[in-house]
Amino acid sequence: MNPIFKQTVCAVALAAAFGATSQAATIPTGVQLHSSQTLTRNNGSEPETLDPALAESVGANNLTRDLFEGLTANDATGNTVPGVAESWKQTNATTWVFKLRKNAKWSNGDPVTADDFVFAIRRFVAPKTASTYAATFGIFLLNGAEIVKGSKPPSDIGVKALDPYTLEVKTAFPVTFLPQVMSNNNLGPVHKASLEKFGKDWTKPGNLVSNGAFTLKDWQVNNRIVVEKNPQYWDAAHVQLAKVTYLPIEDGNADVKMFESGENDWVYQLPPGTYEKYKAQYPTEIRNAPMIGLRYYSYHTQSPAFKDVRVRKALSMVIDRDILAKRVTADGQLPAYSLIVKGTNGADVTPYEWANWPMDKRVLEAKSLLQQAGVKPGSKFVFSYNSSEYHKKMAVFAASEWKTKLGLDIETESMEFKVLLKKRHDGDFQMARNGWVADYNDATTFLTLVRCDSDQNNNFNCNRQAEDLINQGSQSTDPAKRKALLTQASKMIMDDYPIIPLLQYSVPRLVKSYVGGYSLENALDRFRSKDLYIIKH
Repeated sequence: MNPIFKQTVCAVALAAAFGATSQAATIPTGVQLHSSQTLTRNNGSEPETLDPALAESVGANNLTRDLFEGLTANDATGNTVPGVAESWKQTNATTWVFKLRKNAKWSNGDPVTADDFVFAIRRFVAPKTASTYAATFGIFLLNGAEIVKGSKPPSDIGVKALDPYTLEVKTAFPVTFLPQVMSNNNLGPVHKASLEKFGKDWTKPGNLVSNGAFTLKDWQVNNRIVVEKNPQYWDAAHVQLAKVTYLPIEDGNADVKMFESGENDWVYQLPPGTYEKYKAQYPTEIRNAPMIGLRYYSYHTQSPAFKDVRVRKALSMVIDRDILAKRVTADGQLPAYSLIVKGTNGADVTPYEWANWPMDKRVLEAKSLLQQAGVKPGSKFVFSYNSSEYHKKMAVFAASEWKTKLGLDIETESMEFKVLLKKRHDGDFQMARNGWVADYNDATTFLTLVRCDSDQNNNFNCNRQAEDLINQGSQSTDPAKRKALLTQASKMIMDDYPIIPLLQYSVPRLVKSYVGGYSLENALDRFRSKDLYIIKH
């Protein structure tokens, strides 16, 4: 065992040991609970699915996080804590063993076993499941990349039940942050019998058998989803909320109005430009903190409009991120000029050289690039975004930048978020609004957006030289060498301009002061309802 691996094992063992004492909804001394433990929160949009293998959007994952639980989970401050697994250890560089708690149950009373994870993970990576996350997470597991491509059967995935309550996970290369990865419910269990009984209807109310702190009570499409406390959940004694209602409101102004009228306890995101207003108006209910996430725009790099890297570079250069951050969104987000954002482990932030140029110099260079590429003033491009005031204002600003500085004509098209997701995956766009909140804190979560064979690469770019560097970094057990290789790969890919990085996420919102358990230290913006409670008011 080399010293680096020994240090990693010790750190993981400590994390598991401390995490095992973690319980839901820690109530501070002196705090009195309300007699009615119900919460209503806006989820930003209608979820595309409640199937954890297929969940892609933030909204869908917010729900599956309540309904299902993986081997590990994230607590209110974003730390990785035990879920169904009460402990874990790394036995060699590419092998992990997770010990499952024996009191974990499905909502129908069946025990949650290691076989449930084996079945679910095989299903997740199987090509016929068509999960848009299969390659994103499958790449970490032994044979995962080959299974996703269809060259090996799902039964070859590196996950094995050693006994009913012991799961062995083999990785394709050293993955020191695997417990973080396993907190994502795409890699969590599903109830085989109910899935096989109900087929595509297995996630409907009355059919869904889940193992999380909550069960599905009601789903009214484009209206609300209601979940209720699961009495079979292993930690039910510490779950305070009895019911949570999720709303699918995309209009930020409507969201705030419902908050002000008492119909909503949790605003998904404030409309752009309103943060300071509501901060002054609701000082005890404003919430805002930096996140490990990136707001960006995707180019379809293989479309005729954007095949030339000079065109992609020109459009990126002229967007004034400082004005976007300070005047348009005006909510504490940071300008971004890199794929990697501040606070990310595993790679350095490497902004573009021109980021510090005066804007007039950037515009001159951008015009020259367009001229070299044969793009004339008045050329038309189409930009797609999902219908919300927030994304509309950002789109209007970007279109104005391209029009006034480069003379380009931008046609914008707005649509439901589910439609935009499909449009991006199908490659049915020229430019599109996009965003990514880290699934775990490591540079590879952002690199998945631009890697050659990634199902999250909606830009359709591929740099094989950079891919080799990423693979070299992944195989390395030297953290410094790995970081240097991933940093180099990130910069190399970004010099191809597959995306326009814009802002590092923060999510400014209003949350009622009586909602306890909300933390400003949660950089992944993952809040399980099991960690929340309603204070007497």
